[in-house]
Amino acid sequence: MANLTITIDDRLLRQARIRALEDGTSVNALLRAYLERYAGAGDAADALGGFARLARASRASSGQGGRSWTRDELHDRTGLR
Repeated sequence: MANLTITIDDRLLRQARIRALEDGTSVNALLRAYLERYAGAGDAADALGGFARLARASRASSGQGGRSWTRDELHDRTGLR
């Protein structure tokens, strides 16, 4: 992992450290997360991993025999009004 040196106003850094402490994190972790989002690193993998975790934890079910729908049932719009 690489190190990054930035120049920042002392007052701003102090405020950022206080807020990060209140949020239970660090300025370093915040900057890393921001740069990951900015660079797009892991967005798709993170989203898919999160979806998979939610799906595994879900108690949703289509019943014992499963559920199948007809094309007409899938495209029925009568109950939308």
